[in-house]
Amino acid sequence: MPRGHHHIWSSAEAVGGSAGQACGRELTAAPPQWDLVCSNHWKVPLEQTTYLLGWLCGCLLLGLACDRFGRRAGFVCSLVLAAPLGVGVALAPDYVMLLVLRMLLGAALAGAFLALYVARLELCDPPHRLMVVMVANFFWVAGELLLPGLAVLCQEWRVLQGAVTLLLALLAVCASCPLLFPESPRWLLATQQLEKGRKVLRRLAEGNGVTLEDDFYSREHLFTELDSLSEGPPLPRYHSVCEIVDTRVIWKNSLILGFTAFIGNGIRHCFTRNLAPYPPRFYFSYFLLAAREAVACLCLCLTVDRFGRRAMLLLCTILTGIVSLLLLALTQYLLASVVLTLSVLGITSSHAVAMLSILFAGEVLPTVLRGSGLGLILAASFMGQATAPIMAISNSRGFFLHHVVFASFAILSVLSIMLLPEPKGKALPESLEDGERRRRPALLRASHRKDRLAPLQDDAQSYARLVTATKKLLGSRHRGPHLLPATPRAYGSRLGT
Repeated sequence: MPRGHHHIWSSAEAVGGSAGQACGRELTAAPPQWDLVCSNHWKVPLEQTTYLLGWLCGCLLLGLACDRFGRRAGFVCSLVLAAPLGVGVALAPDYVMLLVLRMLLGAALAGAFLALYVARLELCDPPHRLMVVMVANFFWVAGELLLPGLAVLCQEWRVLQGAVTLLLALLAVCASCPLLFPESPRWLLATQQLEKGRKVLRRLAEGNGVTLEDDFYSREHLFTELDSLSEGPPLPRYHSVCEIVDTRVIWKNSLILGFTAFIGNGIRHCFTRNLAPYPPRFYFSYFLLAAREAVACLCLCLTVDRFGRRAMLLLCTILTGIVSLLLLALTQYLLASVVLTLSVLGITSSHAVAMLSILFAGEVLPTVLRGSGLGLILAASFMGQATAPIMAISNSRGFFLHHVVFASFAILSVLSIMLLPEPKGKALPESLEDGERRRRPALLRASHRKDRLAPLQDDAQSYARLVTATKKLLGSRHRGPHLLPATPRAYGSRLGT
């Protein structure tokens, strides 16, 4: 989640030393309109809220673009938009212009994040899908840990914003090369773009050192099924996100996973608020949150493939709900060390819930709607994350109600998670029909009836005897019971008694 990014501006102020100034003192490195203390303290959480609002809108809008124009096009276009917007943020003349540009920048970064996440998911086979996603999350955490150091080197938030924008521009140049970031062949084939899918598959095969003259990868064997799907040149077929509402299983899974992602990010403020009394206030909470995110990734790497997605999501949600209820009821009676331990545990489990919900959604949504569907899940996640700066704007008024609501939601989501399917080890669904088949497994396994018939030997004579016996049985049933004698005496004579 973009916690590290939405602190680019405010973190530079804090790390550079301006956040520790006295309340009545003006900032020496900024004009008066950038005064963020005392009566203007609400400007920092408002900027964070608008930035997260930009991420929310970007996930919704650019998710549609990913399904319509492709993952690569969505990624490159988002980075191309982010570069000039980043320059505009660095040169913003006033606070209002900064809010608008930061919101647009968040929308562009959301599109890049979503397109990259979906493309990475679709290029992996089922055994390596979890590990690739978690490795990407580790790189995200590494960026969060390096951000304060970069802010110390830059000293000024405008310079920091320019440095980050330069990195985005370099990434856009690299991503524009098809060899470095190819289009998802899974999306091309699912949308009936067979010729483009062939080219991408050939390029991937050649990049992996596979010669197309081999039997399996020859033209006759690799593309026979693709040729049989179309009579003549096929027309691309795209789907709208509104089609999710017309489904039953896909819509149910999307609602549940959006709800859990919303809870995972929204309830985190209930735990991070307990970190404020520990000095240094900025460094301790920031690095602790980043470290807890890394620990959550590591725990998921070690457990999810072993116990399954649904089981671990259920366990993390239960743990988050229990810790939240304990802090809600017993904070004033517990030692400070116990409160800190429970808060750290809650932060870790809530991170795991949010990350696993997004991965879960990517694995159960069909390819034709994976971009827009996952955009809805991420939008719900950022909506929950935006509750923290919204509470800061109002000086944490209503925090108790916020805590009660999210703790109740966490307990309620435990019941809904039981309705999810288990995607571990399964191929990604391609069409809406494939997504509708992803139903939850039975809660109680049906007992299989034991077959008491002896197995037949694998020879022709055994099967010939089986056919003969079957014909005799069917013939006796067709003659009916009226052909048999009706008296017991006749039965006895028939039986030889």
